[in-house]
Amino acid sequence: MASSSPRPRQNPALGIGLRIAATSCFAFMAAMIKLGFEAGVSTPELVFYRFAFGLPPLLVWMAWGRNLDAWRTERPIAHLIRAALGLTTMVLAFSSLAYLPLAEATTISFAAPLFAVMLSALVLKEKVGRHRWSAVLVGFLGVLVVTRPDDGELAAVGVVLAVLAALGVGCVTIAIRQIGRTEGTQTTVLWFTAVSMLVVGTLMPYHAQAHPPGTWAILLALGLFGGAGQLLMTAALRYAPVSAIVPFDYVQLIWAVLLGWLLWSAAPPATTWAGAAVIILSGLYTIYRENKLGRDKPRELL
Repeated sequence: MASSSPRPRQNPALGIGLRIAATSCFAFMAAMIKLGFEAGVSTPELVFYRFAFGLPPLLVWMAWGRNLDAWRTERPIAHLIRAALGLTTMVLAFSSLAYLPLAEATTISFAAPLFAVMLSALVLKEKVGRHRWSAVLVGFLGVLVVTRPDDGELAAVGVVLAVLAALGVGCVTIAIRQIGRTEGTQTTVLWFTAVSMLVVGTLMPYHAQAHPPGTWAILLALGLFGGAGQLLMTAALRYAPVSAIVPFDYVQLIWAVLLGWLLWSAAPPATTWAGAAVIILSGLYTIYRENKLGRDKPRELL
């Protein structure tokens, strides 16, 4: 089993800064995905290059932690299941960005912790009280406000893909909660990256295309932002408790709105802001209850 490096002295300010940097990277990654779709890049290519160009930051992270044997594991089947869930979720999340504005897709993704609460009760048989069930219900009402199913303004296929992706993140959270009892973070991330690259790599002979330099720059940025975001988010967890830094994940929505306005002149309607506020408040309350009950777990990445 891979060894883990000693935990450094806590520094909440540094942890918060790293978390904000991480969520900013993920916002730019999402923008690169949309630009990639507009440039004619297929979903398999986007996913493959997310891993391929995101691999160098992962290797640097492993070398920095002097954990080059992170690939060793006694639970390969568990990692394969986690990789299958994570890869499927990533495909759904990427695909939703082909149909939805950046702000709306980002807002719907914030429902993932609510799905995780549901699944923790159904799969792990954890006790979920009325407070958190209420937060889940309120959060889903917020999702309905964002998606506006009555006016048909948002593409239905995009909404379905985004909601399924949020559900997938919830499934991944449960899988990681189980794997994390025995496996280190670097081991989990490395196995996910390697397995996903192998699987998506089998599709590349059928989907790979020649691209102009500008498109390759988008793909490179996609991988680097994704890889750097993963590194920064994990680093943040070493310097501050989860309850202190997770609320700053919602900075991603600010970036999504700003980038949507700068790149696509898209300003989200009032319903998106209202729904986002409901989802964020329900998510923060869920985090508060998790922390109060002593189950404060890190949020892993896809």
